[in-house]
Amino acid sequence: MNGPRRKARAIALQALYEIDSTKHEVEAVVSRLLAEGELSEENNAFVRELVSQVLQNKEKIDRNIQRFAPAWPIEQISIIDRNILRLAIFEILFDNRVSVKVAINEAVELAKKFGSDNSSKFVNGVLGSVSALAER
Repeated sequence: MNGPRRKARAIALQALYEIDSTKHEVEAVVSRLLAEGELSEENNAFVRELVSQVLQNKEKIDRNIQRFAPAWPIEQISIIDRNILRLAIFEILFDNRVSVKVAINEAVELAKKFGSDNSSKFVNGVLGSVSALAER
């Protein structure tokens, strides 16, 4: 699961982060990041799908974040952690293409790479609770 898919998730995360923090136009952000990313067509499609599906399901996803991280209002979660959680919760609860374990592991790796010192623990804790909803 390493390699191209992880890189694709990292690009999707960068797109979600930029869209969340700047309100740039989705297609422009995704196209620019994909042009720089040098992924296969299949993984380009994966990035586009992740970004569009996360944005489409954002309200439902955010309700799950609130439910499982009640001490943290969604706007107070760092932009990077919030979008790592959105990506992973989409994969766990909506997508069903990867196992819960893989989705959590990928999210924790993204948190270690892009987040703060506490991000991976926070992400792992929230997703551990979310995973109870996913019967797989």
